[in-house]
Amino acid sequence: MIQIGARPDAGFEDPIGMMMDCHRRIERFLDVLDRVAHGAVGREMTTVEAEAVAAALKYFEESGPRHNADEEESLFPRMRELARREPGARERIGRALEEIDRLEREHVEAGAIHAAVGAWYARWLRGEVPDEGAGRELAGETGKLRDMYSRHIQAEEELVFPLAAQVLDSAEIAAAGREVEARRR
Repeated sequence: MIQIGARPDAGFEDPIGMMMDCHRRIERFLDVLDRVAHGAVGREMTTVEAEAVAAALKYFEESGPRHNADEEESLFPRMRELARREPGARERIGRALEEIDRLEREHVEAGAIHAAVGAWYARWLRGEVPDEGAGRELAGETGKLRDMYSRHIQAEEELVFPLAAQVLDSAEIAAAGREVEARRR
């Protein structure tokens, strides 16, 4: 089981590493939601399933917005600022900047899907067992989340994060780490 608040592999001195740690938790919690949506429709959840789903929902409600803020308020603006202030930087990181715009739009889109999935699961946790049709809808929404996050995480981990680690100086990374830490106080 994944524990919310568990100590990440990376520390605040490595905010990019922390964001990647968060991606692993996102993937595992999405797997929980997807497995239950596909495997438990038409019946009450087992205690183990209900606890896992509750933990996943809590994670996405509490930690998800902090993760998005880490990216949108601490990392992405520094990359945009670099492109504004350094001659030639836009050419080096232009593709990443385009991805950042898309990633921010996906944060909003994912939030809406999370709200719908959370509402489905909240009713189920209260004892309203979804029928087959509702179960297909729920499985479809969890599938949308998995697909979206798969592409999203790939873009961040293969393009945006490595480039940020390369082009941002140690002071900018340290400042981002302090901001990430402050969000968790």
